[in-house]
Amino acid sequence: MATEATGIDRPLLVDDFLQRRRYQLQLADAAADEHTLVCLPTGLGKTTVSLLVTAERLHEVGGKALFLAPTKPLVQQHADFYREALSIPDDEIVVFTGDVKPDDRAALWNDARIVIATPQVVENDLVGNRISLRDVTHCTFDECHRATGDYAYVYIAERYHADAADPLVTGMSASPGGDTEEIETVCENLGLSNVEVMTEEDADVDEYTHDTDVQWEQVTLPDEVIAIRDALNEVITDRLEKLKSLGVTNKTSPDLSQRDLNEMRGKLKKMMDNDQSDGYKGMSTHAEVMKLRRATELVETQSVESVRRYFERQREAARSSGASKASQRMVADPKVREAMRKAEAFDGLHPKFSKARILLAETLGINEGERAILFTESRDTAEALVEFLSTSFDVRKFVGQGDKEGSDGMSQKQQQETLDEFKAGDFEVLVSTSVAEEGLDVPEVDLVCFYEPVPTAIRSIQRKGRTGRQAEGKVVVLMAEDTRDEAFFWISRRREKKMASQLAELKEATDDIEETVDDGQAGLDAFAGGSAGNDTKPEADNSAADSDDGGDDDNTDAGLTDFAAEARDGDADGEDNDDDGGDESDGGDESEGDSDDAGEVEASEGDSDDAGVVATAGVDEGVEVVVDQRELDSTIAKDLSTRDGLVTRLETLAVGDYVLSDRVAVERKSAADFVDSMLDSDRSMFEQVGELSRAYARPVMVVEGTNLYGQRDIDPNAIRGALASLAVDFDVSVLRTEGESDTTELLATIAKREQETRDREVSVHGEKTAKTRAEQQEYVVSSIADIGPVTARTLLEHFGTVEAVMTAPEDDLLEVDGVGPVTAERIREVVGSEYE
Repeated sequence: MATEATGIDRPLLVDDFLQRRRYQLQLADAAADEHTLVCLPTGLGKTTVSLLVTAERLHEVGGKALFLAPTKPLVQQHADFYREALSIPDDEIVVFTGDVKPDDRAALWNDARIVIATPQVVENDLVGNRISLRDVTHCTFDECHRATGDYAYVYIAERYHADAADPLVTGMSASPGGDTEEIETVCENLGLSNVEVMTEEDADVDEYTHDTDVQWEQVTLPDEVIAIRDALNEVITDRLEKLKSLGVTNKTSPDLSQRDLNEMRGKLKKMMDNDQSDGYKGMSTHAEVMKLRRATELVETQSVESVRRYFERQREAARSSGASKASQRMVADPKVREAMRKAEAFDGLHPKFSKARILLAETLGINEGERAILFTESRDTAEALVEFLSTSFDVRKFVGQGDKEGSDGMSQKQQQETLDEFKAGDFEVLVSTSVAEEGLDVPEVDLVCFYEPVPTAIRSIQRKGRTGRQAEGKVVVLMAEDTRDEAFFWISRRREKKMASQLAELKEATDDIEETVDDGQAGLDAFAGGSAGNDTKPEADNSAADSDDGGDDDNTDAGLTDFAAEARDGDADGEDNDDDGGDESDGGDESEGDSDDAGEVEASEGDSDDAGVVATAGVDEGVEVVVDQRELDSTIAKDLSTRDGLVTRLETLAVGDYVLSDRVAVERKSAADFVDSMLDSDRSMFEQVGELSRAYARPVMVVEGTNLYGQRDIDPNAIRGALASLAVDFDVSVLRTEGESDTTELLATIAKREQETRDREVSVHGEKTAKTRAEQQEYVVSSIADIGPVTARTLLEHFGTVEAVMTAPEDDLLEVDGVGPVTAERIREVVGSEYE
């Protein structure tokens, strides 16, 4: 079929900028009528479909459009495209990421017609009551397969459907899920009622695609590398024997599956919940197995250099204060030390290095190709490959934005410059971690080489979309023989075939799915006001592949399961973190995948004032709850923000987690955190509570969870003593809740009681940052007899100065509105009594 005439003539579009493609127009017309999931293969213009819908909505309905994309580079890429394609002034198409200050975002939002943003930023602005979705007439969720669990897309969609006057949602993905049930979940979570699918089999799409030749190349490990692996596997077997003796497994083979390990972890957790000491010991052993398995994976599938760096980080971790027993035990084991010595002595290269060089030489030299991409899971490997290949080719790396020990990340500007130079042909080979997989406009290439198989269909499809757009492309997967690579490869093959068939089935079954999907967004019950019982966050499904738990030390760029904003260490609206896995702890899980913007702190919001605030001025309508930004890890703030008559606001609080009135602030701790903070020498619970009680007259400690005495191997009387000290020594009210939903109800109840029943308000009382003179005067007067900010302002307005208030006779005080005999008497008693 001949390609149709170029040029689309529609309102708000730049004339003839967009190529006329029938399938895009069909999808856009369908998506303009109802909430729609658009499934289209990578590289065929999903963004164009959304842009066409946005243009029509802005022209026909007005309002503004919101476009959400999971990473900063994607946001900037989409913004550039929208500014080129639309006849809307550039300053009305604004970008929201963590690089833009919250106050600036609030102002920009009001004047913008199109906002293109990372979801964490919008989530935080909604929770903080900085923006309103009422006038948003089109909301796009790019890479919408992420809309599961507690990823920000789910909350934003729920708020959008509830708040917008005339909502329309478009979800876009090349790979929406592994099965029909997952696709239905995405639709429910985003409130999508229509599904539109185009595959490469459709005639209108086929002319814009080309076959991609996929082949795999096996390499054989040298004996020295196998010896390192075998030494580590002996230790793994020994540790699994110990776990077997605890009755949590019958398997001791080092190549057991991740599902087996997850089952072990679940059994150990139950033992810990039952206060069995063997559970704690077993969990530490389990964490050691995770670390050892990561080391074997690195030496098998990555490089000996990678495992050398990993061991060095483990040694440093073992020497640090508060080091986990798992790290200490592992680096002290004689067989691990033997493996470490063998790794240090090995001066060769992993055979994948030379195989990659041969493939590049064939593509760029013999076959006269122009560009190639080499993907790897490990940043260590990426940097080693750049160094190795640079002797033969012009090579650049492309990694996430986060700095890691011994490895600098790339800023957004550096990322964009690298991509621009790659498109311009300034260099031949891009060695990338997973940040370039998902939707990013990486140019057409002649070869995509996987340094290791990718064990998920979604990510493999994303990577293959980099080739075969304009001409025949080639994809090569490197596999180390008789290693985990082979298992990952077959998992990937099976899932890709499954997804391809399911997309075809999806195309035929859209009517059934549309009937199944509930317009009420069944998947959002966790955020509904009055919800109950859902106190735990959904866990990532790690059973699908053998990606390891146990630490961030391998510099693996973070991924599809790293959705939650992780960085909450004191400074900001957690958002946009660029890579490299989760925190390491005894038994802690590490998820791997491909996102480069999942949890980076928003430095512009918090770093300028380390002291933070306790609260700022109240709101005119509704009950207000001030939330510390670090509390966004839980569902509480999001739940509170959806309540009618209740307004949430985000601050970086100096003390406490929630401020409910001028006198009530709450410190929330899970049962585990409560016990841990008893033992934390750097910042103890009593130090935190002391600051809280000095700033607020009615401090509250909420202890969340049902197994307070079974968290660690600590005498229960020590915990009872801590509770007694809080109540008696610090005059702190200690309240127990069953979980996050219970805590949410409690906070809402206290806030309403304080502000509606007691007529109190959230105020600057207790603020540690600089105040205006008037605020300082109000602070001094309001602290007398705990009279509060409203009466303090009335007294100051009546008498004119703090001094006049302090020296006023009781009869004069009674002339002030709101001051009764009891208050007047207490003021005179505090001011006039002798200090004892």
